[in-house]
Amino acid sequence: MIKQIVGTGIALLITTGLYAQQASENTAYQRAVKSLQIIEKLYGVADGKHLFREVYPFDQTYNASYLGDGDNSKKSNPYSYLWPFSGSLSAYTALLEKSNDPEIKKHIDQEVLPGLENYYDKRQPAAYASYVNSAPTSDRFYDDNIWLGIDFADLYLQSKNPAYLAKSKEIWTFVESGMDDKLGGGIYWCEQRKESKNTCSNAPAVVYLLKLYEATQEKKYLTQAVTLYNWTMKNLEDPADHLYWDNINLKGEIQKTKYPYNTGQMIQAGALLYKLTKEEKYLKDAQLSAKSALAYFFYPAGNGKDKTANYPVLKKSDNWFIAIMLRGFIELYHQDKNSQYIQAFHSNLEHAWKAMRDKNGLFGTEWTADAKPSDQKWLLNQFALAEMYARLSQVPDTLK
Repeated sequence: MIKQIVGTGIALLITTGLYAQQASENTAYQRAVKSLQIIEKLYGVADGKHLFREVYPFDQTYNASYLGDGDNSKKSNPYSYLWPFSGSLSAYTALLEKSNDPEIKKHIDQEVLPGLENYYDKRQPAAYASYVNSAPTSDRFYDDNIWLGIDFADLYLQSKNPAYLAKSKEIWTFVESGMDDKLGGGIYWCEQRKESKNTCSNAPAVVYLLKLYEATQEKKYLTQAVTLYNWTMKNLEDPADHLYWDNINLKGEIQKTKYPYNTGQMIQAGALLYKLTKEEKYLKDAQLSAKSALAYFFYPAGNGKDKTANYPVLKKSDNWFIAIMLRGFIELYHQDKNSQYIQAFHSNLEHAWKAMRDKNGLFGTEWTADAKPSDQKWLLNQFALAEMYARLSQVPDTLK
């Protein structure tokens, strides 16, 4: 039996079988499901294209400042950009990894992927553009495509459907075209603005390559992963604390802002490299970065901004940056069984469910007890929470 939630043009399918059983047995899983229901209802566009609005409530004057100065960055658009949309694929993929429910896979194949194809861009090598292909041509970002490539690799590893692997390989061809010898290697951020090489386009590329290696056992992917890992560490790691800076431009100037997702991806990369090679140095790298990430991206328990909390409290950031950091902590836990980082996330996500949601069930971005709610909610921040709950449900043994 299937319950279909309609009203936005995008249907979320929930079975009364395995999917519902998983939801009732695992609170984090249930919260992921509920969050996705709300997103589908409030952000979905009822025009049959399986797309979303960028913000809720919808604001025609909104523009995506995160695109920099490129195409579409100052325009108001009826649909979300690719990056926020991609959060849908990540969240549902995480659910599928937990439950292997055929209805989730059906939703991915019949709702999420058809929506994604609205961004497909046939410029060679083919990839996904930052905005829908029915609009004027938009820029293509290597990091946007890397996140998609990772999801397709994960879908293949879960399902063994060769179509997912073929798509992941196709995307990699585009990402690989963003490499050259300037600065000794590395991947640019944007195809149309080859001005900087960013941690967000290199650290996840290592994770991406390692997943392709797991999927294919082709040594070339592992070799490329090691090369990129070493380049990122050499050029973008702060040796004082093993956290990662944002980017290096072609003049060799480093933008030294530290975001949780950049370090999180190097944690995941190191943990995966250790898993696949058993070389201890990779595990040590990941552990050193994780230790500093806990100190830098969280307030200390009882001593930070939120003195009422008896756990490390997440500092404000884009929720999606935090979700990507969680991926790193989970991968590290699989290798060393140190659950302290997962426990910290569990406590923060308990707080988020109870205190960070508004009357519509949408999440804010302030994790402290004195947070002030915001009126406008960004799509990707919502998908990020759904993904975090889904991923937390994959490691329930750490929470006993």
